[in-house]
Order: sequence, then C-alpha cells, then structure tokens
Amino acid sequence: MKLTRLETFTDEFVCFVRATAEDGEQGWGQVAPYNADITAQVLHRQVAPFALGMDTTDIDEMLDTVRDREHKFPGAYLRRAMGGVDTAIWDMRGKREGQPVCALIGGTPGRVRAYASSMKRDITPADEADRFARLQDAHGFDAFKFRVGMEVGRNRDEWPGRTEEIVPLIRKRLGDSPALLVDGNSCYSPDRAIEVGKLLADNGISHFEEPCPYWEFDQTKQVTDALDIDVAGGEQDCMMANWRLMIRDRVVDIVQPDICYIGGISRTLRVARMAAEAGLPVTPHAANLSLVTMFTMHLLRAIPNAGKYLEFSIEGPDYYPWQEGLFTSNPYPIEDGFATVTDAPGWGVEVSPDWLARSRYAVSEV
Repeated sequence: MKLTRLETFTDEFVCFVRATAEDGEQGWGQVAPYNADITAQVLHRQVAPFALGMDTTDIDEMLDTVRDREHKFPGAYLRRAMGGVDTAIWDMRGKREGQPVCALIGGTPGRVRAYASSMKRDITPADEADRFARLQDAHGFDAFKFRVGMEVGRNRDEWPGRTEEIVPLIRKRLGDSPALLVDGNSCYSPDRAIEVGKLLADNGISHFEEPCPYWEFDQTKQVTDALDIDVAGGEQDCMMANWRLMIRDRVVDIVQPDICYIGGISRTLRVARMAAEAGLPVTPHAANLSLVTMFTMHLLRAIPNAGKYLEFSIEGPDYYPWQEGLFTSNPYPIEDGFATVTDAPGWGVEVSPDWLARSRYAVSEV
C-alpha cells in the first residue's frame, strides 16, 4: 500500500504528522519536540520527495532510501523528520489491522512500570524530595530520577554543593525501597564522574545517566568500567554507526535511544536487536508527555530486552506549557506506579482538534 500524502501540523515545540495511504487509511505520528517547525520543513523538503509513493509495509526500506538520497545530511534534523513519518505509518498500520502498535512488533497490551522523571535543576533538594514523596503517595511510583551537576556543565554544579546535598537527601526521604536514578546530562569529566558515581553507589543509586559529554564515548566508557552501578546513555545518538560502536565496545550498561530523535520505531528496533545480541537492556529516553511516551510504552511491551521501567516526566505546565491540550483526553494515567498500553488500534491516542486548528499546516502529496 503506497504512501500518498504527508501533512504536518506544527508550532515551535510540537509537530504532528498525518500519513495517508492510497486506500485512504491514515495514521498519526510526531517528530521530536523543540524547533519542531524547522523539522516540519525538513520533512517536506527532504523526506517527503522520497517517501511518497513508497510501500508503507516496508518502513525500513523507506527510511533507508531517505537516508541514502540525503546522505549529505546525516544529522539529527533529518532523523527527527524521518521519525514523524515512521510513527505515523505504524499508527496507520495498526488501524488497518485493528491492532495496537505493540502487537504489530511482537508484544501485547498491558502495564508498564514507570519511573517519575524530574527535569528540573533549579529546584532545591528539599523541594525535590517533597514532590517525590507526594507522587509516591498519590500515584504509587517506586522509582524516581533526578538531576545532578549542571547540563553540559564542565564539572560545575547547578550551585555549589547541590549534588552532594540532593543525593543522600532523596534516599533518606524516600527510604530504602524505591529505585533511584540520576542524570548528569553530559556534565562531568571522567574523573569527576567517577567521584560522583561513588557517592551515588554509597546511597543506593542504581542508574547514572549520561555522566560525560555524550559524544565522547571513550570518556563514558572509563566511567562505565570504573563503577559498579549501571551507566546509561544514548538518547542523543541517531546514527547507526555510533550505535554499533557504543554497543560493541560496551560504552554503557543500559542503552537509551529516543524514538523521536533516532528516526522512529523501526530504527529503534534495530538498536534494540543489537543491544539484545550484546545482552544489554533498553530503557528509552522519553522526557515529555507528547507522543514520545506512548511510542516508548508500546516498544517496552514488545522487545525482549526492555529495561526495568518507562521514563515518565512529572513536569506540568510550569515547565512544559506546550504539553497542554495536545490530546482529547489524558493518555497517561498512572496507577500504582504503572502506565498502561491499551488494546486500541495504532497508538490509541486522539490528537486534539482544537490544537490542530491553531497549528501551522503544510502538505506534500504524490
């Protein structure tokens, strides 16, 4: 069934993609958030000319054709645009077959354990501990992630002493049972990351994400080799050559592709298979409540090497005002610390008509 139309609905932060096949079946996808309006232009200029007219039953061939025809543009924007098409076609296929996407890729609907993921560094350690405790009581979360260091901070903290204060405080406030994870967001040199990692280990933190500049694989591997706790990374990586190197050399203990950054479900499945062959778990990056979290839920219900939990952002309109009003209803209720993939066809989500009416529209057709 050939792809005949690609439509984008976008603002600065979000771009939904609607794909239509020659039989009239449609599906909804999304490019990665942030500068999404630029990604929409890339989609129409550099993806649509090659994807339109191709068979929607062979997404891998479609994406590889786009990659090959646009080989002079190997970076993130092209992959983000490819991901919008990929995820829309998976929704289309699910609707045509009356199946959720997770079933199409080998899984089943059901619950996914979630960890409450903080995006804030400007929050005080005491306030972070307080809101984790409230979420623990209200929604049953038993895993939490918070931030250490400064984002790409060159060994600086958000303010002096914050990391040394927040790590033991969160553990003390939540008790011994919850799993605790931290994210360094490329802050540290290897020696400082190892120091911080030992502090984490002493306080029962099990997951140290992106400790060093993410593009410096050798630096991250030094930390992975030196620490007993799991080092995680990969959210920014969109090139398969980088993924092969990262997995072959065991740069990290946990791989974290972002479905929207890497170019969609099909390309993420390639990484998941490589990781499975190497015995590595996959805990994808999903740092907001646009469609990326739903994509990730379906993936985790299907792959055999799914990580322990789903990243679930706890940030509301004060941090992500653009998340408001994206869908006709809340697709992400959390009960007893779990999100749920339903048996609804495709992604099982309806984009808000009001949001679409306010968006900027563009179309490419055969």
